[in-house]
Amino acid sequence: MSTPTPPVETETALARRYRLELNTGTDATPVWSLVPGIQEFAPKVEPTQQKSTTYDDEGWADSTVTELAWSIETKLAHRCHPTTGAFNAAQEKIRLASETFGAASRVHVRYYDREGRDEAYEGHALVTWEPDGGAADDLDTVKVTLTGKGPRKKIASPVAPAGGGTFALAADKTLTEVAA
Repeated sequence: MSTPTPPVETETALARRYRLELNTGTDATPVWSLVPGIQEFAPKVEPTQQKSTTYDDEGWADSTVTELAWSIETKLAHRCHPTTGAFNAAQEKIRLASETFGAASRVHVRYYDREGRDEAYEGHALVTWEPDGGAADDLDTVKVTLTGKGPRKKIASPVAPAGGGTFALAADKTLTEVAA
């Protein structure tokens, strides 16, 4: 029996690697705006599993994934302009969507790894906006849940490495860019 080679990936990625953007244009002509103030970010894909056990399984349980649901839970520092006091336009569009019905209750978002790794998605979502409240000395923070409405689509990273390459390990075991 051979001993596995230890992995060369010894650094831990930082949670702040994600960037969330909101489409403030149209689906036909998107205009992506940064959603600022993210303090926590947790994208999820949850499968629905149905029991599919048959006599052929000889008493062992079996299940089949029949549906996928995606969501994003994030905590935002509620941002406002230092002079006018007006709330950030992207955050405000998200808040307003949480208070409406029909098509106006959905937002078009994308998120990706800001360092250009191959983790980038977009989709339409329903919004839940829950202010955290707090004491007189607390910051105004909000828990936002984006619940996917339809598929979450894989997209090319908007910040792919220069030259269009992908990250790969070179012979000296350092992270380098490889031309496409």
